[in-house]
Amino acid sequence: MAKKIILALVILILIVVFGMLFLFNDTVDIYIDGENVTVETHSLSDVDAHSLNEEICEYTVNVMNDTTTDIGTYKNNVEGICSKYNIDPEINVDSSIGPDQIPVIVYVDGTSMLPTLQDGQTVLLNKTHDVHVGDIVVAESDEYGGIIKRVDEIDGNNIHLVSDNKEISYEYINGVLYEIQGIQTWVDISDINGVVISY
Repeated sequence: MAKKIILALVILILIVVFGMLFLFNDTVDIYIDGENVTVETHSLSDVDAHSLNEEICEYTVNVMNDTTTDIGTYKNNVEGICSKYNIDPEINVDSSIGPDQIPVIVYVDGTSMLPTLQDGQTVLLNKTHDVHVGDIVVAESDEYGGIIKRVDEIDGNNIHLVSDNKEISYEYINGVLYEIQGIQTWVDISDINGVVISY
């Protein structure tokens, strides 16, 4: 009788262990706060988690400075990094602004967004191309480089950006009088780095 009980317990333990193996999914948990990245890999495979996590962190820092990467592309590329380590995990992204968001901290340079934003101020950006009229966005302009402006008009994929500072000044440069005013420019939606969500 004791042998049957022991055999039954061994079989039960084996069922539980194998059931856990089949139910356990490899996961990569990523947390982004706008400046810092934390990555934790959970896997039953023999994986160099330290190297994998380091590579994902480096990639994430690059993503925060890239205008074209959205959350879908980000997750796909993290999966590609994981495949080099022979794992196919579930990718979980959480952030200071919610799940599946990529926050970035940006520093305001200049006075073109006065009175809303001050020179040297930090703002929190949600890395998205989902923009609406009235949003403040960070964009890459062919003419002006990196800019932070308000969305004034949307025409398909073309976004018209304007400065909040409407003050016009005049300045002599090399004997020529110039009118100085805030920027107004059109950019493509792909040039938008993201929407300012906190300032």
